Amino acid sequence: MAASTPSLDIGIDEDTRRSIAQGLSRLLADSYTLYLKTHNFHWNVTGPSFQTLHDVFETQYTELAEAVDQIAERIRSLGFPAPASYSQFGELTSIPEETGHPDAQTMIAQLVSDQQTVVRTAREVFTVVDQAADEPSADLLTQRMQVHEKTAWMLRSMLE
Repeated sequence: MAASTPSLDIGIDEDTRRSIAQGLSRLLADSYTLYLKTHNFHWNVTGPSFQTLHDVFETQYTELAEAVDQIAERIRSLGFPAPASYSQFGELTSIPEETGHPDAQTMIAQLVSDQQTVVRTAREVFTVVDQAADEPSADLLTQRMQVHEKTAWMLRSMLE
């Protein structure tokens, strides 16, 4: 006789966990889209700042690769499947896709805007997380906001 799977009982009701997971899914989609866009810019940047931006973008997409895993694992910990396809991300993200080949300054400006978009998405999710006393999700959101705010500041400084 197979053992039954224990129910998920972490002190947050299913509807609230679903709401948090949906918000984290939007954050995951924004983060993955930003990862892809930053990787694109790493490959395709040109100009006098090529080496600097190539390295900066690599640092950023490497950090994002780790972040998307943490966000997806938190969604799974809440008992829901994490979105994991381009079509799902496309429906959930607030970050516009870049299909052209902008110049380096435009790349930086887009990434500043996109980093700030991720912060706003995290902030939107924070309300329900805070009301549910979901400290692990709150900690994840706080860390993500800190990273994206700092990255936006650093990129913005390159445009001044």
